[in-house]
Amino acid sequence: MAEWFPQSECSLAIGIFNSGSNVGAILAPIIVPWVTIRYGWHATFLVTGVFSAMWIVLWFFTYHEPTKHPTITAAELRHINQEEPEKPGPPTPWIKLLGYRQTWAFAIGKFLTDPVWWFYLFWLPSYFSAKFHLDLSHLGLPLIIVYNASAIGSIGGGWLPAPFRKMGMSPVNARLAAMLFCALLVVPIFTVTYLKSEWAAIAMFSLAAGAHCGWSANIFATPSDMFPRSAVGSVTGIGGMAGSVGSILLATFAGYILQMTHSYASLFAIASSAYLVALLIMVLLAPGLKKVEAAA
Repeated sequence: MAEWFPQSECSLAIGIFNSGSNVGAILAPIIVPWVTIRYGWHATFLVTGVFSAMWIVLWFFTYHEPTKHPTITAAELRHINQEEPEKPGPPTPWIKLLGYRQTWAFAIGKFLTDPVWWFYLFWLPSYFSAKFHLDLSHLGLPLIIVYNASAIGSIGGGWLPAPFRKMGMSPVNARLAAMLFCALLVVPIFTVTYLKSEWAAIAMFSLAAGAHCGWSANIFATPSDMFPRSAVGSVTGIGGMAGSVGSILLATFAGYILQMTHSYASLFAIASSAYLVALLIMVLLAPGLKKVEAAA
Protein backbone atom coordinates (compact mmCIF):
# COMPACT_ATOMS: atom_id res chain seq x y z
CA MET A 1 0.00 0.00 0.00
CA ALA A 2 2.84 2.41 0.84
CA GLU A 3 4.48 1.65 -2.50
CA TRP A 4 1.40 1.82 -4.71
CA PHE A 5 -0.72 4.66 -3.30
CA PRO A 6 -0.19 8.34 -2.43
CA GLN A 7 -0.34 9.07 1.27
CA SER A 8 -3.84 10.60 1.11
CA GLU A 9 -5.25 7.34 -0.31
CA CYS A 10 -3.33 4.90 1.88
CA SER A 11 -5.87 4.32 4.64
CA LEU A 12 -8.72 3.74 2.16
CA ALA A 13 -6.59 1.30 0.17
CA ILE A 14 -5.66 -0.49 3.40
CA GLY A 15 -9.31 -0.56 4.44
CA ILE A 16 -10.25 -2.23 1.16
CA PHE A 17 -7.52 -4.86 1.33
CA ASN A 18 -8.15 -5.44 5.05
CA SER A 19 -11.80 -6.17 4.30
CA GLY A 20 -10.56 -9.22 2.41
CA SER A 21 -9.73 -10.91 5.71
CA ASN A 22 -13.28 -10.18 6.83
CA VAL A 23 -14.62 -11.87 3.70
CA GLY A 24 -12.59 -14.88 4.82
CA ALA A 25 -14.11 -14.59 8.29
CA ILE A 26 -17.57 -14.51 6.69
CA LEU A 27 -16.87 -17.64 4.66
CA ALA A 28 -15.26 -19.51 7.57
CA PRO A 29 -18.47 -19.94 9.64
CA ILE A 30 -20.07 -21.43 6.53
CA ILE A 31 -17.22 -23.70 5.43
CA VAL A 32 -15.54 -24.75 8.70
CA PRO A 33 -18.58 -26.20 10.55
CA TRP A 34 -19.65 -28.09 7.42
CA VAL A 35 -16.18 -29.59 6.94
CA THR A 36 -15.77 -30.31 10.66
CA ILE A 37 -19.11 -32.11 11.02
CA ARG A 38 -18.56 -34.26 7.93
CA TYR A 39 -14.79 -34.85 7.82
CA GLY A 40 -13.40 -33.97 11.27
CA TRP A 41 -11.42 -31.02 12.61
CA HIS A 42 -8.16 -32.15 10.96
CA ALA A 43 -9.70 -31.57 7.54
CA THR A 44 -10.59 -27.96 8.38
CA PHE A 45 -6.91 -27.05 8.80
CA LEU A 46 -6.08 -28.64 5.46
CA VAL A 47 -8.94 -26.92 3.64
CA THR A 48 -8.24 -23.46 5.04
CA GLY A 49 -4.49 -23.89 4.60
CA VAL A 50 -4.91 -24.54 0.88
CA PHE A 51 -6.20 -21.00 0.36
CA SER A 52 -3.15 -19.47 2.07
CA ALA A 53 -0.77 -21.58 0.01
CA MET A 54 -2.53 -20.58 -3.22
CA TRP A 55 -2.27 -16.89 -2.29
CA ILE A 56 1.48 -17.12 -1.58
CA VAL A 57 2.09 -18.58 -5.04
CA LEU A 58 -0.15 -15.98 -6.71
CA TRP A 59 1.59 -13.10 -4.90
CA PHE A 60 5.06 -14.41 -5.78
CA PHE A 61 4.33 -14.46 -9.50
CA THR A 62 2.21 -11.30 -9.83
CA TYR A 63 3.51 -8.60 -7.47
CA HIS A 64 5.84 -5.87 -8.77
CA GLU A 65 7.04 -2.60 -7.33
CA PRO A 66 5.53 0.36 -9.23
CA THR A 67 8.75 1.30 -11.01
CA LYS A 68 9.21 -2.32 -12.16
CA HIS A 69 5.65 -3.07 -13.21
CA PRO A 70 5.53 -3.94 -16.92
CA THR A 71 2.33 -2.01 -17.72
CA ILE A 72 2.46 1.05 -15.43
CA THR A 73 2.23 4.45 -17.12
CA ALA A 74 4.08 7.68 -16.39
CA ALA A 75 0.80 9.29 -15.31
CA GLU A 76 0.18 6.52 -12.78
CA LEU A 77 3.68 6.92 -11.37
CA ARG A 78 3.12 10.67 -11.02
CA HIS A 79 -0.15 9.99 -9.19
CA ILE A 80 1.55 7.57 -6.77
CA ASN A 81 4.32 10.07 -6.05
CA GLN A 82 2.18 13.20 -6.10
CA GLU A 83 2.75 14.11 -2.45
CA GLU A 84 6.19 12.95 -1.39
CA PRO A 85 8.17 11.49 -4.28
CA GLU A 86 10.99 9.38 -2.93
CA LYS A 87 13.91 7.64 -4.50
CA PRO A 88 14.00 3.96 -3.54
CA GLY A 89 16.41 3.45 -0.67
CA PRO A 90 18.06 0.44 0.98
CA PRO A 91 16.19 -1.42 3.73
CA THR A 92 16.74 0.02 7.20
CA PRO A 93 18.15 -2.40 9.82
CA TRP A 94 15.68 -3.33 12.53
CA ILE A 95 18.12 -2.39 15.27
CA LYS A 96 18.14 1.17 13.94
CA LEU A 97 14.37 1.32 13.64
CA LEU A 98 14.01 0.24 17.27
CA GLY A 99 15.79 3.44 18.26
CA TYR A 100 12.91 5.61 17.05
CA ARG A 101 9.97 6.59 19.22
CA GLN A 102 7.75 6.36 16.15
CA THR A 103 8.50 2.64 15.84
CA TRP A 104 7.51 2.08 19.46
CA ALA A 105 4.37 4.19 19.03
CA PHE A 106 3.16 1.95 16.21
CA ALA A 107 4.28 -1.27 17.92
CA ILE A 108 2.55 -0.42 21.20
CA GLY A 109 -0.60 0.58 19.33
CA LYS A 110 -0.63 -2.84 17.67
CA PHE A 111 0.34 -4.61 20.92
CA LEU A 112 -2.70 -3.18 22.70
CA THR A 113 -5.35 -3.46 19.97
CA ASP A 114 -4.53 -6.52 17.83
CA PRO A 115 -5.30 -8.85 20.78
CA VAL A 116 -8.86 -7.51 20.94
CA TRP A 117 -9.49 -8.61 17.36
CA TRP A 118 -8.05 -12.06 17.96
CA PHE A 119 -10.07 -12.28 21.17
CA TYR A 120 -13.22 -11.71 19.11
CA LEU A 121 -12.16 -14.24 16.49
CA PHE A 122 -11.36 -16.96 19.03
CA TRP A 123 -13.92 -16.42 21.78
CA LEU A 124 -17.07 -15.23 19.97
CA PRO A 125 -18.27 -18.78 19.18
CA SER A 126 -17.65 -19.78 22.80
CA TYR A 127 -19.42 -16.66 24.08
CA PHE A 128 -22.52 -17.21 21.95
CA SER A 129 -22.55 -20.87 22.96
CA ALA A 130 -22.27 -20.13 26.70
CA LYS A 131 -24.58 -17.10 26.76
CA PHE A 132 -27.24 -18.02 24.20
CA HIS A 133 -26.74 -21.81 23.88
CA LEU A 134 -25.92 -21.75 20.17
CA ASP A 135 -24.30 -24.94 18.89
CA LEU A 136 -21.85 -25.27 16.00
CA SER A 137 -24.58 -25.57 13.38
CA HIS A 138 -26.28 -22.32 14.53
CA LEU A 139 -23.24 -20.08 14.98
CA GLY A 140 -22.91 -19.22 11.31
CA LEU A 141 -25.47 -16.40 11.03
CA PRO A 142 -24.29 -14.34 14.05
CA LEU A 143 -20.65 -14.57 12.95
CA ILE A 144 -21.48 -13.75 9.34
CA ILE A 145 -23.34 -10.61 10.47
CA VAL A 146 -20.45 -9.52 12.71
CA TYR A 147 -17.83 -9.98 10.00
CA ASN A 148 -19.97 -8.31 7.35
CA ALA A 149 -20.02 -5.31 9.69
CA SER A 150 -16.24 -5.67 9.98
CA ALA A 151 -15.83 -5.45 6.22
CA ILE A 152 -17.98 -2.32 6.11
CA GLY A 153 -16.03 -0.82 9.00
CA SER A 154 -12.72 -1.58 7.31
CA ILE A 155 -13.61 0.31 4.14
CA GLY A 156 -15.53 3.03 5.96
CA GLY A 157 -12.69 3.57 8.42
CA GLY A 158 -10.21 3.83 5.59
CA TRP A 159 -12.39 6.48 3.94
CA LEU A 160 -13.00 8.36 7.20
CA PRO A 161 -9.93 10.68 7.11
CA ALA A 162 -11.23 12.22 3.85
CA PRO A 163 -14.12 14.21 5.39
CA PHE A 164 -11.84 15.34 8.21
CA ARG A 165 -9.39 16.67 5.61
CA LYS A 166 -12.26 18.51 3.92
CA MET A 167 -12.92 20.19 7.28
CA GLY A 168 -9.44 21.73 7.04
CA MET A 169 -7.43 19.21 9.06
CA SER A 170 -3.94 18.19 8.00
CA PRO A 171 -3.61 14.60 6.71
CA VAL A 172 -2.01 13.47 9.97
CA ASN A 173 -4.63 15.13 12.18
CA ALA A 174 -7.35 13.67 9.97
CA ARG A 175 -5.83 10.22 10.52
CA LEU A 176 -5.72 10.74 14.29
CA ALA A 177 -9.31 12.04 14.30
CA ALA A 178 -10.45 8.94 12.42
CA MET A 179 -8.63 6.72 14.92
CA LEU A 180 -10.24 8.58 17.85
CA PHE A 181 -13.68 8.19 16.27
CA CYS A 182 -13.18 4.44 15.87
CA ALA A 183 -11.76 4.11 19.39
CA LEU A 184 -14.86 5.78 20.84
CA LEU A 185 -17.18 3.45 18.92
CA VAL A 186 -15.56 0.46 20.64
CA VAL A 187 -16.18 1.75 24.18
CA PRO A 188 -19.79 0.44 24.53
CA ILE A 189 -18.61 -3.18 24.13
CA PHE A 190 -18.15 -3.40 27.92
CA THR A 191 -21.97 -3.51 28.23
CA VAL A 192 -22.36 -6.66 26.14
CA THR A 193 -22.22 -9.00 29.16
CA TYR A 194 -25.36 -7.35 30.53
CA LEU A 195 -27.41 -7.80 27.37
CA LYS A 196 -30.15 -10.43 27.43
CA SER A 197 -30.94 -10.42 23.71
CA GLU A 198 -28.88 -12.42 21.25
CA TRP A 199 -29.53 -9.82 18.53
CA ALA A 200 -28.56 -6.93 20.78
CA ALA A 201 -25.25 -8.72 21.45
CA ILE A 202 -24.76 -9.30 17.73
CA ALA A 203 -25.35 -5.58 17.09
CA MET A 204 -22.84 -4.59 19.80
CA PHE A 205 -20.20 -6.98 18.49
CA SER A 206 -20.83 -5.75 14.94
CA LEU A 207 -20.23 -2.16 16.03
CA ALA A 208 -17.06 -3.05 17.93
CA ALA A 209 -15.66 -5.27 15.18
CA GLY A 210 -16.41 -2.68 12.48
CA ALA A 211 -14.77 0.03 14.58
CA HIS A 212 -11.71 -2.17 15.12
CA CYS A 213 -11.31 -2.66 11.38
CA GLY A 214 -11.68 1.09 10.82
CA TRP A 215 -8.98 1.64 13.45
CA SER A 216 -6.83 -1.04 11.82
CA ALA A 217 -7.05 0.60 8.39
CA ASN A 218 -5.71 3.83 9.89
CA ILE A 219 -3.07 2.46 12.24
CA PHE A 220 -1.66 0.43 9.33
CA ALA A 221 -1.22 3.72 7.47
CA THR A 222 0.73 5.42 10.28
CA PRO A 223 4.10 3.81 9.42
CA SER A 224 3.89 5.46 5.99
CA ASP A 225 3.02 8.74 7.77
CA MET A 226 6.14 8.48 9.94
CA PHE A 227 8.76 6.65 7.86
CA PRO A 228 10.24 6.67 4.35
CA ARG A 229 8.82 4.00 2.07
CA SER A 230 12.00 1.94 2.33
CA ALA A 231 11.35 1.45 6.06
CA VAL A 232 7.55 1.02 6.07
CA GLY A 233 7.60 -2.75 5.54
CA SER A 234 10.04 -3.33 8.38
CA VAL A 235 8.17 -1.08 10.81
CA THR A 236 4.90 -2.80 9.88
CA GLY A 237 6.57 -6.15 10.55
CA ILE A 238 7.75 -5.01 13.98
CA GLY A 239 4.24 -3.82 14.79
CA GLY A 240 2.74 -7.08 13.57
CA MET A 241 5.12 -9.01 15.81
CA ALA A 242 4.13 -6.83 18.78
CA GLY A 243 0.47 -7.43 18.00
CA SER A 244 1.06 -11.18 17.95
CA VAL A 245 2.86 -11.09 21.31
CA GLY A 246 -0.02 -9.11 22.79
CA SER A 247 -2.48 -11.62 21.34
CA ILE A 248 -0.62 -14.53 22.95
CA LEU A 249 -0.68 -12.79 26.32
CA LEU A 250 -4.38 -11.88 26.14
CA ALA A 251 -5.33 -15.38 24.99
CA THR A 252 -3.51 -16.87 27.97
CA PHE A 253 -4.98 -14.29 30.35
CA ALA A 254 -8.48 -14.82 28.95
CA GLY A 255 -8.28 -18.56 29.56
CA TYR A 256 -7.31 -18.07 33.21
CA ILE A 257 -9.93 -15.36 33.77
CA LEU A 258 -12.75 -17.45 32.30
CA GLN A 259 -11.65 -20.50 34.26
CA MET A 260 -11.62 -18.56 37.56
CA THR A 261 -14.58 -16.21 37.15
CA HIS A 262 -16.71 -17.78 34.39
CA SER A 263 -17.38 -14.20 33.27
CA TYR A 264 -16.37 -12.18 30.22
CA ALA A 265 -16.95 -8.83 31.97
CA SER A 266 -13.29 -7.96 32.68
CA LEU A 267 -12.24 -9.03 29.19
CA PHE A 268 -14.80 -6.80 27.50
CA ALA A 269 -13.74 -3.96 29.82
CA ILE A 270 -10.18 -4.38 28.51
CA ALA A 271 -11.47 -4.44 24.93
CA SER A 272 -13.50 -1.26 25.42
CA SER A 273 -10.55 0.80 26.72
CA ALA A 274 -7.62 -0.63 24.73
CA TYR A 275 -8.01 1.68 21.73
CA LEU A 276 -8.17 4.93 23.68
CA VAL A 277 -5.15 3.91 25.75
CA ALA A 278 -3.27 2.93 22.58
CA LEU A 279 -4.08 6.23 20.88
CA LEU A 280 -2.96 8.23 23.94
CA ILE A 281 0.36 6.38 24.06
CA MET A 282 0.92 6.83 20.32
CA VAL A 283 0.29 10.59 20.53
CA LEU A 284 2.61 10.91 23.55
CA LEU A 285 5.41 8.92 21.93
CA ALA A 286 5.09 10.40 18.45
CA PRO A 287 3.34 13.79 18.64
CA GLY A 288 1.76 14.63 15.32
CA LEU A 289 3.14 11.37 13.87
CA LYS A 290 6.24 13.32 12.92
CA LYS A 291 8.17 11.94 9.95
CA VAL A 292 11.52 10.24 10.58
CA GLU A 293 13.73 11.64 7.84
CA ALA A 294 16.92 9.91 8.96
CA ALA A 295 15.62 6.34 8.93
CA ALA A 296 16.57 5.72 5.32
